[in-house]
Amino acid sequence: MGWQLTDDVEEFRTAADPCLALEPARSTLLLTISESIRVNGAGESVRFGYWRPTEAAPVSAAFLQTPPLRPLLGPMPDRAARELVPVLRAADPSLTSVQGEEACVRAFAAEWTGRSGGWGVSHRVRLFRLGELTPPEPAPAGRARLATAEDLPLLAEWMSAFATDTGQPIRADGDYTRATAERIAAGRLWLWDVAGAPVAMASVTPILAGQARVAPVYTPLRLRGRGYGGAVTAAVSRATRDAGAEQVLLYTDLANPTSNALYQRLGYRPLMDSQVLTFD
Repeated sequence: MGWQLTDDVEEFRTAADPCLALEPARSTLLLTISESIRVNGAGESVRFGYWRPTEAAPVSAAFLQTPPLRPLLGPMPDRAARELVPVLRAADPSLTSVQGEEACVRAFAAEWTGRSGGWGVSHRVRLFRLGELTPPEPAPAGRARLATAEDLPLLAEWMSAFATDTGQPIRADGDYTRATAERIAAGRLWLWDVAGAPVAMASVTPILAGQARVAPVYTPLRLRGRGYGGAVTAAVSRATRDAGAEQVLLYTDLANPTSNALYQRLGYRPLMDSQVLTFD
């Protein structure tokens, strides 16, 4: 059977959901990104794929790509990763990078580059899962609250700043107002507030297949080092668990020891690592 490509998110989710639900934490990005596209539309071209080893077998691998961004591979056997190479080479021969768990992206990169071996690791992230929540003690001054429409202009600026700080691709129009407004309207964006002024924010994805992911967490540079980021992360984590999430997740950049240590103090425990591999 092999890989099937589609630009239809409903086809993708119908085919891939049983596979993604087997280990929803490891599939968190595929679940949340595809759900966002399902609810809000893609805005740009999108490519989904799902794989069966034989025609009679269930789907056991999936990926998605929103060009010009790199393909995002879900958990998959090495065979599926290797078989994806000719499919994507035909669709996008100028591909320069791939993202996913270490084993499958390395199998993909080795097949893509062949004997040249021309690839390297450009970024490493770690997925954490919340165990016993341990809020900061003592807590910093202030309190947690849900963001409101009045906060929208500031928080749209913070969303843009977060993307810049973390090296993420910036929206083509540079405007994060709509995406931020959607988070506020859904009750998924929390603030740490000191004397009526927001000092940090943390958002969370919708609960899907029992999991939700905290992202992003942001504190303006001038306000860092005061515990606000940890406090708002603890607040949104508690609220998400209270809302029924069986697994509360978050990603950290492995190059940032401060955030990795912070989230572990809050009770997050390492689950798995992912890499971005870039081809020469």
